[in-house]
Amino acid sequence: MTAAPRLSWTDVRNVIRARIVARDYALGARLPRDEDIAQELGCTRTTVHRAMQDLAAAGLIDRKRKGGTHVLADPITRATIDIPVTRSEVEALGRAYAHRMISTHRAPSPAPIMARFGAAQPREMLQITALHLADARPYMLEDRWVDLATCPEIMTVDFAQISANEWLVRHKPYTRVEMRFFAINADAGIAAQLGCNVGQALLTLERTTWLEAAPITTVQATAAPGYVLASKS
Repeated sequence: MTAAPRLSWTDVRNVIRARIVARDYALGARLPRDEDIAQELGCTRTTVHRAMQDLAAAGLIDRKRKGGTHVLADPITRATIDIPVTRSEVEALGRAYAHRMISTHRAPSPAPIMARFGAAQPREMLQITALHLADARPYMLEDRWVDLATCPEIMTVDFAQISANEWLVRHKPYTRVEMRFFAINADAGIAAQLGCNVGQALLTLERTTWLEAAPITTVQATAAPGYVLASKS
């Protein structure tokens, strides 16, 4: 009788990542010891250790020599620039944060959104438009689309309590991200929300994320005049 092949480190990583995404391992929770996971999955401790290294590098877990391994409370996948929680960004500037919902709309993805995801067919999505505020003044206007097949739980979120930006960063780890930065000229609707002149040039940050091949969310976040984009490495 042939013995079942042992799992590779990538197999173990995928198992653990799936448990994090499914919240079998909750945000902030301590994971079992490497030895216990190795015993459960029928692999070596070295294999688990390598998988954990990759998950830590991806920004999903935190490992401390004597403190064990924990799921990060704010899981992020490392990119050239990490996806920020806008509330944290505003508060780091010493300013008071608030956000205001403008609209939510459930609809099939239009052609430009399909193009961002590389999707051949329309997908059922939730469009969320919201304004982030700093000291009660416009800071960032978001036009976001969330895939409801990948993220059905977004329909239960109370956006009066938490922004879609913050909820997604905290609850939907991703495996791939694409970012673009470009300037737009404010149309009448954007100018009214951000308190600027029609035609004024504004910085727009476009971010699109996937979980493996499944779309999660795409957003165009347009900053109010005076916004400064900074990165630390």
